[in-house]
Amino acid sequence: MTRPTRSQTVLAPPAKAAIFLVVTVRPSAENDIRELLGDVSGLVRAVGFRVPDADLNCVVGIGAQLWERLYGSPRPAGLHPFRALEGERHTAVSTPGDVLFHLRGTQLDVCFELAYQISRRLSGWADIVDEVHGFKFFDERDLLGFVDGTENPEGIAAVDAVTIGDEDAEFAGGSYVLVQKYLHDLDAWNTLSVEEQERAIGREKLTDIEIPDELKAPNSHVSVNTITDPDGTQLQIVRDNMPFGSVSAGEFGTYYIGYAATPDVIERMLQRMFIGEPPGNYDRILDFSTAVTGSLFYVPTAGFLDDQPPHSSGDQPDSGEPPEPDRSPNTSSDNPSDGSLAIGSLRRTGTS
Repeated sequence: MTRPTRSQTVLAPPAKAAIFLVVTVRPSAENDIRELLGDVSGLVRAVGFRVPDADLNCVVGIGAQLWERLYGSPRPAGLHPFRALEGERHTAVSTPGDVLFHLRGTQLDVCFELAYQISRRLSGWADIVDEVHGFKFFDERDLLGFVDGTENPEGIAAVDAVTIGDEDAEFAGGSYVLVQKYLHDLDAWNTLSVEEQERAIGREKLTDIEIPDELKAPNSHVSVNTITDPDGTQLQIVRDNMPFGSVSAGEFGTYYIGYAATPDVIERMLQRMFIGEPPGNYDRILDFSTAVTGSLFYVPTAGFLDDQPPHSSGDQPDSGEPPEPDRSPNTSSDNPSDGSLAIGSLRRTGTS
């Protein structure tokens, strides 16, 4: 049967606020999460109707292990658990994640209300293992002080960058999303001169102009994250990064979120960042930014979520009698932070 291909709002207008929820689903809760996934679009409409100008939307991603529990096979060709990378000095960690809820809009209040309504539905059968509240920082800058996302593709190029096509026809119209939470050592970063910071990033700090190739450091963030295919065509993704932080906790960071038609592109960028090409030429920014989470998800079409297929066996996986639900409140991970593929004006996010 051909699945509906109406897409989620992966390409959205610029957001001034966002909440990222990464969730793990408890055993025997498959029916509950399926019901919630089918209801997300209705929750967005109900909350967003109260403040139409807030442009509220929510993208849902499903992790590899939960996909197996909910749908069996086939599964999206590129879907697998996030692969940790260990370089000479820095590590890209892999952390648990069954579902990603990426909430965004022009106001934090509607994002918070939607997150609250989702959390109510999760209570007793799933746990929020990471929660990050992001905000726009001045003129689209990160907390390192640089404009974030200058090289995001636009228009048809953006659609092509994030949309699965005929190469995986069963899942055409969907996308992949990879998330990492980076914590910055601002004290160390701010000891650098502006010129040293610009060398690490590969752009001028004030003007956002890219440093010429002949002057750009080979381990700058821009150099490392610029990759091409064999014919020299630059491979692109769409980033929707957001700054976050807690002044009292001394926590300052960037929530990295990259959408792509295949995770191969993002994974190659991370390989170059953490391992280096050649090995040892790692991204200079990692000396000041530490990845503390890492998860990969498939973003199904909105039509798929509204009309989900049964598990490939025809039934839910047999896990025995469901236990009595634990109605204790959801909690975040050890590093808490308070801080449908529609085409619109694209957010200039992700420093590259």
